[in-house]
Amino acid sequence: MRTEPEMLDVILQTAQTLQVEAVAMSGSRTDTKAPKDEFQDYDVVYVVDDLDTLTSNLAWLDSFGKRIIEQHNVLGNRRLYLMLFEDGNRIDLTLCPKEYIQEWVDSEADYTVLKDEKGLFESYTTSPQRYWTNPASEIDFEKACNEFWWVSAYVVKGICRNQLIYATDHLYGICQQELLKVLAWQVASDKGTVDIGKNYKYLFNNLPAEKEKDFSILLDFSSLDKVTQSLLATMKLFHREAQILAQKMSFAYDKGVAEKMIEYAEERLSSH
Repeated sequence: MRTEPEMLDVILQTAQTLQVEAVAMSGSRTDTKAPKDEFQDYDVVYVVDDLDTLTSNLAWLDSFGKRIIEQHNVLGNRRLYLMLFEDGNRIDLTLCPKEYIQEWVDSEADYTVLKDEKGLFESYTTSPQRYWTNPASEIDFEKACNEFWWVSAYVVKGICRNQLIYATDHLYGICQQELLKVLAWQVASDKGTVDIGKNYKYLFNNLPAEKEKDFSILLDFSSLDKVTQSLLATMKLFHREAQILAQKMSFAYDKGVAEKMIEYAEERLSSH
């Protein structure tokens, strides 16, 4: 597997060959808090003057190495090339016309400039607070609770109809996301505005270890029985954690609705 210096050399040499205007890197390799491992991508942007010429013939992508698989995407005015190489390295390469640098900067939490002889990046700033969580307002909290308990009924319906994918999608994609939001608000209630990372990846660094354990056991969706167990445990955990946050922030919390929804789920799922 090529080392980071070797990969950066390839990235910069290719940029020079293509006469790229500027090069920058974002993502975990520029995040000092991110753990270092072999799975970190090279999230790179080439700021270019002539996008059409570069995209009309992509043979130059071969200069990065032999690819196992790749994916090409259009992102607004940019082009994105995701490449996994035979040596295990991965480059997520964006081609960005220089007049749309702001569009790329707005999509990133932070970045490091690797080459910029014309100072194209000098007038742009990142938004490092992109994944930061602020303390909740009472309205935010009320909406999160309402969304959680409302959507939990959809999960019950999916389980009772033997719709594993439907039930799992609502459970993890909505209910458990609201639970993670409440946990993040607990952290923010103690520390103020806090960086919990993309997809809550730093959340449990700021919470007692048992809370991560409590959440991790909810993530078995391998069968309808497991989804049923996960839903009931998720509901009880949300109920507990929402009360903790409500007490800390002096928010109103409707325990009656929570208890009725737990009872509703238990009654309908007990005979399933």
